[in-house]
Amino acid sequence: MATVTPSWNYTLHLPRDPRAPGVARGALRLILAAHGLPGLAPTAELLAAELLANSHLHTEGPYALRLMSTRPGGVRVAVWDADPRVPPGFRGDPPGVVPQAAAEAEHGRGLHLVKACADDVGVSVLRYLGASKGGKLLWADCGGEPKC
Repeated sequence: MATVTPSWNYTLHLPRDPRAPGVARGALRLILAAHGLPGLAPTAELLAAELLANSHLHTEGPYALRLMSTRPGGVRVAVWDADPRVPPGFRGDPPGVVPQAAAEAEHGRGLHLVKACADDVGVSVLRYLGASKGGKLLWADCGGEPKC
């Protein structure tokens, strides 16, 4: 009998299609259920939805959802895209520097939601090296008490 749960990770490469984020959220729910973490699904799905929408709307190239175990009972939700530009809020900007959406605006709240609901957030800017496509990986961890 194993005493330590092995770490795991999944990457789902997504086509440039408006249905892709919905497919990715469905895969996320299945993966979390398979690993005994269905309670994380609401928060993880919200994090994934916002990060996927950001990549779909603000980049031109491919993107991918990555899920990985970070600690017992925790998951990292990450989205890679080929654009190396880091959005405001993930650059380490101090509070107040990140522009707030107007009350009547239809866009502009997603990354604020991610930061509010995640246990931790971050970004890795990836350089283009040989087989690597470069770009960036925005990530958000969840696994503690739900914040949203």
